Amino acid sequence: KATDWTKASGKNETDKRKEKSKQKSSGKKQNGFQKKNKGKRSTWSTKRETDDSENESDSQSGDSSLDGDYSSGDEVMEDDYKAKIISFLQDASLSELTLIPQCSQKKAQKIIALRPFNSWEVLVSKMTETAGLSEDVIWYCKILVKERDVVLNLMNKCEDISKELTRQVTRITEDGGCGWNIEQPSILNQSMELKPYQKIGLNWLSLMHEHQLNGILADEMGLGKTIQAIAFLAYLYQEGDKGPHLIVVPASTLDNWIREVNLWCPQLNVLTYYGSQEDRRSIRMNIVNKVTDFHVIITTYSCAISNIEDRTLFRKLRLNYAIFDEGHMLKNMSSIRYRRLMTIGAKHRLLLTGTPVQNNLLELMSLLNFVMPHMFNSRRREIQRLFSSKTKSTEEQSMYEKERIAHAKQIIKPFILKRVKEEVLKQLPPKKDFIELCPMSEKQEQLYCDLLNKLKKTIDGNAKNSDMGNVMMQLRKMANHPLLHRECFTTEKLRTMSKLMLKEPTHHDANPDLIFEDMTVMTDFELHLLCKEYYHISDFKLDMDQILDSGKFNALERILADLKEKGDRVVLFSQFTMILDILEVFLKHHHHRYIRLDGKTQISDRIHLIDEFNTDMDIFIFLLSTKAGGLGINLTSANVVILHDIDCNPYNDKQAEDRCHRVGQTREVKVIKLISKGTIEESMLKINQQKLKLEQDMTAADAGEEGTIPSDIATLLKASLGL
Repeated sequence: KATDWTKASGKNETDKRKEKSKQKSSGKKQNGFQKKNKGKRSTWSTKRETDDSENESDSQSGDSSLDGDYSSGDEVMEDDYKAKIISFLQDASLSELTLIPQCSQKKAQKIIALRPFNSWEVLVSKMTETAGLSEDVIWYCKILVKERDVVLNLMNKCEDISKELTRQVTRITEDGGCGWNIEQPSILNQSMELKPYQKIGLNWLSLMHEHQLNGILADEMGLGKTIQAIAFLAYLYQEGDKGPHLIVVPASTLDNWIREVNLWCPQLNVLTYYGSQEDRRSIRMNIVNKVTDFHVIITTYSCAISNIEDRTLFRKLRLNYAIFDEGHMLKNMSSIRYRRLMTIGAKHRLLLTGTPVQNNLLELMSLLNFVMPHMFNSRRREIQRLFSSKTKSTEEQSMYEKERIAHAKQIIKPFILKRVKEEVLKQLPPKKDFIELCPMSEKQEQLYCDLLNKLKKTIDGNAKNSDMGNVMMQLRKMANHPLLHRECFTTEKLRTMSKLMLKEPTHHDANPDLIFEDMTVMTDFELHLLCKEYYHISDFKLDMDQILDSGKFNALERILADLKEKGDRVVLFSQFTMILDILEVFLKHHHHRYIRLDGKTQISDRIHLIDEFNTDMDIFIFLLSTKAGGLGINLTSANVVILHDIDCNPYNDKQAEDRCHRVGQTREVKVIKLISKGTIEESMLKINQQKLKLEQDMTAADAGEEGTIPSDIATLLKASLGL
């Protein structure tokens, strides 16, 4: 499935907040430092404590309702806001002014030209008397000033929490305890030992738990977040909290999670909530009728929310902890998945993710809103506006973006624990990255230029992002392999083939026009497979030279021969399953032994394939699709990762790389990215490097280079197409 290349625009939905009757929970401290409820709860509740509607509403205290109508009407402007508005309009940069609702760049330039504003009267008269501006600018500016205040208050609150946590952590490290230096829980498998940094992770989780704060464990991939989460559940079990807990994971890691829990903490009873609708119905009946005894339920994202019965179960089940693995899947607070997962009725939430910042700061805020809904949910609108990314001129961008990244850092500080491999795994071998620029084959280059010129004619400078996404996909396919298009099988050939198909016993009654129509939308490689399947058109199949004719295959032939000679083992990724199909032909031709896993591989077979590769050293290559093989799979028996084609989201590639570079790796890991020279892939590589830069800025220490949010893909594409 092609990735959606267009960025979601940060729309400001106007949340219609119902006025709430006085909250019973007014005793709760907002920053989460409330007393723990010692009372025992039953596992099942018939009545939901919060709003029981399917769609998650902003049920948390809404004390910042800023979405009223700010038209100039009869409203009186308070003096303290007058001073703030004058100050903002006087000093704000162009990019800050465009954050005012309804304020275009043109209006912002006019405002700058009207400065100075020495008094309220001067401001009002200049706004009302200038063409293209009106008093509305002032009222809309008030909305922005209020929003900024809300975010500032939020930051102050987070800073208080941060100070309190830092104080506690310092006490733990200095005193060597005060009862808080938690050792490895005794119910964990005695033959397994937590690494020192994993013990620190366990202590951090228990500290967050003590203060009723939820968190994001964001250690880099390969540092054992799964194990730290299991150790934490074991610690809770020892403290008398026997669940039930819920762990929600991507389907590809389900088997691995079950295996790890059974290995590390056999005392925890695990119930797997997975299977067909019928299977899940009988599991639900057992849960409701208390037939099964369990401490932990493990399920997948789709099984947790796919239908109303699943959602009702997890909404009504009295869960203690809900742990979400690969938590970055919750990066979009506007998505249906996000809203549905919000309804899971757990007392505490923990997210595990190796890639918290993906495309922009708003995604990070979405994660925080999920983890700490009481604190962030009622400020959703303000967060969405202030942290959504707008394209700005690079001159202004750096200062403004630097300030926003600093804001976000301050807000996230108390809720995230992130360690990188370099810090904690001195003994982990290094990882080296190589970019292999592959010149296209002669025929491929000609086809690419023809396609580029054809696409230039079909789009103009105002093309929609979705059109640009399609253009990009067409160019990427050609840059990877010409057989992903239809070039060899001409229309005349297809006419002949569709008539010959009538000689096949399965098709003698068929309509040749319909066969022809079907063939016109197939790629060269699909048509080649068709020719292999049907005897009467078999003469039309492609020869080996045509199948192997791509710049990347030429590079691969050389690279793989070198690696095989050195005794290296390779994990080879591609986004496209059809590229994997063509790669299979290539590997067989060159006599390389391989196995393959992609989205179509049954979950039950995946773990066996991984075990087979890790134990049979004669298998030279593991072929994987980036999406299916990028999450939670351990392939440390290989030491070379080759990305045949890069993803538009660099974190998917990082996930893929870290299948080999993780705890258990003993050799230096090489990551080789194949990039078609002089194509759209070079532009993608640039964007991806910017995205990774943003993550460094978010998690770096306070002193560091300023970061900018990456340019919009459509803009860059138009530039590379010369539009």
